[in-house]
Amino acid sequence: MNNIENEFNYTPNNNFKKAKPVKTSSGFGKTVFVPFVSGVLGASLAIGACFGVPQIKDKVLLNNASSSSSIVSTSTPSTYTNTLIDLSDYSDTAVSVAQKVLPSVVGITVTYSVNSIFGQSTGEATGSGIIISEDGYIVTNNHVISSESSSSYYQLTQATGITVNLYGDETKYDAKVVGSDSYSDLAVLKIEKTDLPAAKLGNSDDILVGEFVMAIGNPLGMDSSVTCGIVSALNREIEDDEGKTYTAIQTDTAINSGNSGGALVNSKGEVIGINTLKLSGTGIEGMGFAIPINSTTKVISQLTEFGEVKRPYIGISGASVSDSVSEIIREQYDLPEGIYVDSVEENSPAQKAGIEKGDIITKIDNVEVKSVTELNKEKNKHEVGDEVTLTVIRKKESKEVKVKLEETPTADTSSNTESKDDKKNNQQQQQQQEPNDDFGGSLFDYFFR
Repeated sequence: MNNIENEFNYTPNNNFKKAKPVKTSSGFGKTVFVPFVSGVLGASLAIGACFGVPQIKDKVLLNNASSSSSIVSTSTPSTYTNTLIDLSDYSDTAVSVAQKVLPSVVGITVTYSVNSIFGQSTGEATGSGIIISEDGYIVTNNHVISSESSSSYYQLTQATGITVNLYGDETKYDAKVVGSDSYSDLAVLKIEKTDLPAAKLGNSDDILVGEFVMAIGNPLGMDSSVTCGIVSALNREIEDDEGKTYTAIQTDTAINSGNSGGALVNSKGEVIGINTLKLSGTGIEGMGFAIPINSTTKVISQLTEFGEVKRPYIGISGASVSDSVSEIIREQYDLPEGIYVDSVEENSPAQKAGIEKGDIITKIDNVEVKSVTELNKEKNKHEVGDEVTLTVIRKKESKEVKVKLEETPTADTSSNTESKDDKKNNQQQQQQQEPNDDFGGSLFDYFFR
């Protein structure tokens, strides 16, 4: 038997000492306290090591802060600071606004006849509208319902039928035109239905550049579509295909064909504008325009009550001096900028006040005007019966003339006497370059012969 065996197999006959039994301990310090302290120290070292790694540190901090803050700043040692924003509030706003306003926006389908060299056919156009009263009145753009146009190849008739479809309702309701106004590009329709959800109108004078907006309408016939964006600019002067000028809200919210007449709303679900047009073409994106709602209320009220807009008129036709005479000649002869009066209507406010052919109107109520459009814009701020002061140049002398505005005589001219002359004046301006142009000749003769 070897020594190793003897060590573990003691007998009285060998000389090895009996091995002492190993003592076991069950004390609290060794069984509980020491492992606990060791665990705490180990965890601290592990967390410290993790916070030494930026990626782990940022993730831990972001997870802890997400439940109590919507903005968290993170940074790397020597590069940049990155701000992470929780978009849940933005999303909640969009959802809330859409749910509130969608029932107040309708789809409009216009049917018309097309006469062409190939015969007669029927066409359709779509647009949008906004419910403005519980008893079925709807506002939209005039160009949505006005399909009449022509060319050498075809002719579109006036609308032969207009139908309205409501949100969540597949019924097509026949609509009648209560009134329309091409000058403001607004129209009011009426359907026979009650208890409709009228939209709430906001204050377009209070909106700010950068403010959240949503466009709601029926682009390309796709009912009840919403797009979001911001207010890009205010008081934009824009011109449509027919030469009409509008002061509009610019937005980057997607506006497409069929959105016309729909609502542009703010974060409270209030209508602040009526979507009207967009710029399109190669390299153009996100440039839509809406008529400010504050500029529509008076027009809508008159269309609803009278079927037309009772605008004041002065009773002249003319053209901008700067468009009719070259800049070189204006500077050479020191011609004033303003509107050259080419004709004065009989028995008109202008004639009664003493305005004469050849006068150049430079101001209205001390506001400078250089074109017929600017003159109309200032004049239309007034009501029928108001008195305005025109500053005119006659024979190179300035004088002030007081004109009492009257109602435009007939419905055919309700859009504006002067604005209806714009096309004529534009033609005269184009012919100004010709030596025998009567308008240019009369202006030249008036001053220099």
